[in-house]
Amino acid sequence: MARGAQRQNPTRSRARRRPRRREDGGIIALLAKVVREVESAVQRGLDLPSTRTKFQVVALLVREERARLKAVEAKTGSRGAEDLKRLDGVATILATTAARDTSLLGLLADDAVISDRARSLRRELLESAGIEVPDEPAKAPEPAAPREDRQRRVVPVSVESRQLANPFLEPDYSAVAKRTAKPRRLVGWELIEPLMKSFAEGGSLACMDLPQPGASRMTRDLDLMPHQARLVASAAEGHRSFLIADEPGLGKTAQALLAAQAANAYPLLVVVPNVVKMNWAREAELWTPNHPATVVHGDGERIDGFADIIIVNYEVLDRHAGWLQELGLRGMVVDEAHYIKNRRSQRSQNVLHLSERIRTRIADPLLIALTGTPLINDIEDFRAIWQFLGWVDETNPIGELMESLEAIGLTPADRGFSPAARAAVINRGIVRRRKMDVAADLPARRVADVPVEIDDAAARSIRAAEQKLADRLLTRYERALAAKPAGEAAEGIDHALVRQVAAQERASKSTKKSTENVFTMTRRIGQAKAGLAADYAAQLARSAGKVVFFAKHIDVMDIAEETFAKQGIRYASIRGDQTASARQKHIDAFTNDPNVSIAVCSLTAAGVGLNLQVASNMVLAELSWTDAEQTQAIDRIHRIGQEEPVTAWRIIAAQTLDTRIAELIDAKAGLAARALDGAEQELPDSADVQLEALVTLLEAALEERGIRQEP
Repeated sequence: MARGAQRQNPTRSRARRRPRRREDGGIIALLAKVVREVESAVQRGLDLPSTRTKFQVVALLVREERARLKAVEAKTGSRGAEDLKRLDGVATILATTAARDTSLLGLLADDAVISDRARSLRRELLESAGIEVPDEPAKAPEPAAPREDRQRRVVPVSVESRQLANPFLEPDYSAVAKRTAKPRRLVGWELIEPLMKSFAEGGSLACMDLPQPGASRMTRDLDLMPHQARLVASAAEGHRSFLIADEPGLGKTAQALLAAQAANAYPLLVVVPNVVKMNWAREAELWTPNHPATVVHGDGERIDGFADIIIVNYEVLDRHAGWLQELGLRGMVVDEAHYIKNRRSQRSQNVLHLSERIRTRIADPLLIALTGTPLINDIEDFRAIWQFLGWVDETNPIGELMESLEAIGLTPADRGFSPAARAAVINRGIVRRRKMDVAADLPARRVADVPVEIDDAAARSIRAAEQKLADRLLTRYERALAAKPAGEAAEGIDHALVRQVAAQERASKSTKKSTENVFTMTRRIGQAKAGLAADYAAQLARSAGKVVFFAKHIDVMDIAEETFAKQGIRYASIRGDQTASARQKHIDAFTNDPNVSIAVCSLTAAGVGLNLQVASNMVLAELSWTDAEQTQAIDRIHRIGQEEPVTAWRIIAAQTLDTRIAELIDAKAGLAARALDGAEQELPDSADVQLEALVTLLEAALEERGIRQEP
């Protein structure tokens, strides 16, 4: 009888469950637990489907809970504010996790697929928190399909039409006919590491010899710069693999499209970050109008299956890999190729599999990797790009690169092997040009630091948080020092132990809500200086014209936009959670509308691929973790076609950890310069900026205790 009453009065049942939700911490506490699991898995490099599903479901539930809290007018007291604060903490962890593996951002796009597994997990989490979930309408049974860990694959209707119109691909026996000599001298030698080392040691500018362009090769009156025309001429003469590592802003997109036209490499697949898909379509229409391009969104319902150029973003590539590998592709371009540096990630595996399939079918496909920042932290970032281009496999150089290494007549143990090996790799297709060498008329660029004083309350809070973090590091250091055997303790600061303690802190990132870490510290600083950075951008907009405002965190963007709105300044907003059409609408408004003065941009969503050269001033409201990321952002305005000197105003919070982070970023700027540009500066340690920031904090704390650095 009691059961019947409960079924007849579901409202009463729900009322009973709500107190338990508060007692157990509710859905927010559950989301915090799950997001820590995701964070831990990504830190350990575990690219598992279950981790991606958890990330997507937590992000969706955070959005839903935030919207619910704001919609309930009765919940305006401190309790509602506290819940929103807790949700912000979960969102922060999601953001820092996505910064480690940016492929996760695709799971938040409007066109991202919500799998059955994700729906099931969402229901499970809600029910665990005592929230009733209405039953979904029953679906018609679908035929069983092979189980697959990746997201479901699709075949757009227009692609099926293309397949039916031409069911048999023209056979190509060139891949079978082409044979390379087997290695002789280098059998048994480990070669990948010596090749990497040859670039770490530096040398001359890393750029293959390129032919002079012939005017007769151009079918249209294209306004190409000489360096662009030389790359296209090389493709016309038969070269088929390129790592185009020109500095950002030198027109790599046009070079790739025209190289594909010169090589007749159609159908051509172009894999790009989501934010630049529409820009690639526009560039294709401009440079190669006789070869129609189509952009793949979601499941691809609206694509042109007969197009010559297929543009797809990394995040949905796995859905379309099936039909793409059967399309008879003769060329593939990977934009922002440093995205595939982690060879274990799903997106890297998708790209490498398609590349291998193309190379298996035809002997000389056109393969182009584009990146203005090929090296982010380490020379090892090269490896996945070389594998995509078919220069190496999992363990060794292959094909023509291996033949070139054999022709050197030396082994890695011989003097002279390293520079000769480096030249052999470069000649396979590395193309690197600097703005100062090929675009003499490009205006100057400078980064100017603007120190700002944070107001008293925020400054005290930040200093207290820094002190709490430093105290925790000190405690760990003292414990570790006390555990050392007698006689092993060094005089002064034990720098090896300092780095060990900092590395442990960097890896642990305690789950306690009250615990500060280097990520929460930088976010605190970003929030504190957001209003000051926005005021500075507003002053620039009034005095110097259009301004691009970059930030890492959404709340910093929100504060800036509120500041601009209060001051009557119109702005465009470019964020990661926008649809492609919405994003393009904001870009067009900033570019074309003289009354839109500022573009407020997410460093993740707008830091690559966009052309915002209508502005010559930029405000970097928050610091990046790498010089490469900072440079990519600046090069949204420092590009071919820019006529004004470019200044990036970097807002630095004085007397905080911000100042040290800025110094560390600048110290790491020489990585690509030494490996590719032949610069003489020392290659910095590949240890990340977060670790070095923690080392700085701990050493400063030790000095305050009276423990001095060694002379």
